[in-house]
Amino acid sequence: MSFRARLTIFFVLIVVVPMVANGVLMFSLINDSEQGKADARAAGLAAEAGSLYQSEAASARTDAETLARAVGALRGKALSVRFAALATQAGLARATLRDGSRTIVDVGDRAAIAPGSVIAKDAAAGRSMIVTVSELAASQYAHELSSPGVAVVVRDGSRIIASTVALPRSSSSVPAADSLTVQGKGYRATSQVFTGFGRAPITVTILSALSATATSLGGSRAVAVVLIVAFLALAFGFSLLASRALQGRLSGFLEAARRLGSGDFSSPIRVEGNDEFAALGAEFNSMSSELSSRLDELSRERVRLREAIRRVGHTFASSLDRPALLELALKTAVDAVQGSGGRISVRASDDEPLAESGREGSLAGLEEVVREAERAALSNGGIAEAHTAAVSVAAVTLDPLEPSQRAHGVISVARRERPLSQDDLEVLRSLGAEAALALENIELHYQVRRQAVTDELTGLANHGRFQELLNAEIEQVRRYHHPIGLIMLDIDNFKAVNDTYGHPQGDAVLRHVARVLQENSRDANSPARYGGEELALILPHTDLEGAHAIAERIRTAVEGLRVARTDGRGVLRVTASLGVAASTDGHKDVLIADADAALYEAKRSGKNRTVSAAVRAADASGAG
Repeated sequence: MSFRARLTIFFVLIVVVPMVANGVLMFSLINDSEQGKADARAAGLAAEAGSLYQSEAASARTDAETLARAVGALRGKALSVRFAALATQAGLARATLRDGSRTIVDVGDRAAIAPGSVIAKDAAAGRSMIVTVSELAASQYAHELSSPGVAVVVRDGSRIIASTVALPRSSSSVPAADSLTVQGKGYRATSQVFTGFGRAPITVTILSALSATATSLGGSRAVAVVLIVAFLALAFGFSLLASRALQGRLSGFLEAARRLGSGDFSSPIRVEGNDEFAALGAEFNSMSSELSSRLDELSRERVRLREAIRRVGHTFASSLDRPALLELALKTAVDAVQGSGGRISVRASDDEPLAESGREGSLAGLEEVVREAERAALSNGGIAEAHTAAVSVAAVTLDPLEPSQRAHGVISVARRERPLSQDDLEVLRSLGAEAALALENIELHYQVRRQAVTDELTGLANHGRFQELLNAEIEQVRRYHHPIGLIMLDIDNFKAVNDTYGHPQGDAVLRHVARVLQENSRDANSPARYGGEELALILPHTDLEGAHAIAERIRTAVEGLRVARTDGRGVLRVTASLGVAASTDGHKDVLIADADAALYEAKRSGKNRTVSAAVRAADASGAG
């Protein structure tokens, strides 16, 4: 909001608003005077209307007594005829004769008002009748009361039976308001309720025109308007002069502030005089000089920080040590924003929950606000803040490259006393992105490494990895001369399974047998797929007898397999032949050849059996 707008608001608040309030008060007093006069006039007219109504009702009671005496001895049809004739002869507006709740005779105008009633007793018939008469019709009563500036409306219940003013056709009654407008003319309304012929009361409303009392007050309003307008014009002139004087002094400060906002610190404010504005200009120039030096320092610090973050990002990208990477990411995040503490939580795999893997500094008493920030960050997939009176916490997610995957983890940093700025949040966002990318690289590295050494179908080590593992174990045999065993396993009649049931069935058989091999292996053993349907198991620190026992246990487990058929028509039974060899001299090729020869012997001698290389050698020498 501009300074001129502020001065305008100030002028309105201290001048216009009070003057408007005074004007409202003055006009209210004038209106109250006008209203009082109108009320007094309306009250006088209402008293006149009530007096006339009561007078007519008293006269009607006298007529009712006369009529009751005249028909007191009559009965039947003669009574009705005589009663109607007497009422007409007397010039009554309306007359009724009732026997209890039953009306015997009702003659005259139904819009008659101001009734008078008497009780006529017939001693001979033992009954009492009520005679009610009226000398006054509602229209006659309304016209007697009406005069210039005065209107009368008479209602029987909610029905209008007489009116000296034209009301809208849709109106069934006069509005129950003290003041109202009829045909564009203002009236003051006063109503009185009287007894009528029926159960519904007779309501008489006197409408006194407000114009009759408003003329004398027009001059007072005119004088009040002139005084208020003159005062407002004078006040506006003085405020305009003051506004221009102040705005001229402040325009220099505004221009200087704009230069500072654009980064120009070369043009200080010109200081004139010795008043408060001069002191303000001197302080402004001092602040500008200090701000310029601080911005230069901040710019240099920001360059250093960005360079440090860039180096850390490269470190993230090149690191393959997951725990060390997580520790470095957390320390860097805490240091980058000068936090008092922080923690990092990650998932071991995509389907597992987050678990804290590292903590830096102190988070004592801040666990709830940290969890709040982490929940917010994980829900919006980015960065979020949580605050208390003394601490500010920011959490940034380590998002995967694939949007459909869950976040790898979240880094939370807390800082006490001083809230985190937008620049701090951007630094944390950048660090989170670098750390997430580094985690993706590590996972990709290990995934490629696993794919390079693992058979995709069985999950066992592939042939290349088998050779690496066997070479490493043979090197240990050569150095320490401990025994090593080797089992070679071949699935019996595997080609027939493929030819009969299809290759998917053969793959299922291979996976089941591979699982048996894994389940019967110790942690130090190394199961592998040697090739085709042939599997192998390296047994470090195992002699021939121990290797044979393990092989026999594996063969029995394979024989107990029941592999479901892929066509859903039952199960397949599987057997395997196993060859066993052991060595302590460290000749890998000889060990493989012995185990393979023993396997061939098991196949040749009937399948579903285990043959050891030593037994094969003994048989061969005996045959010679």
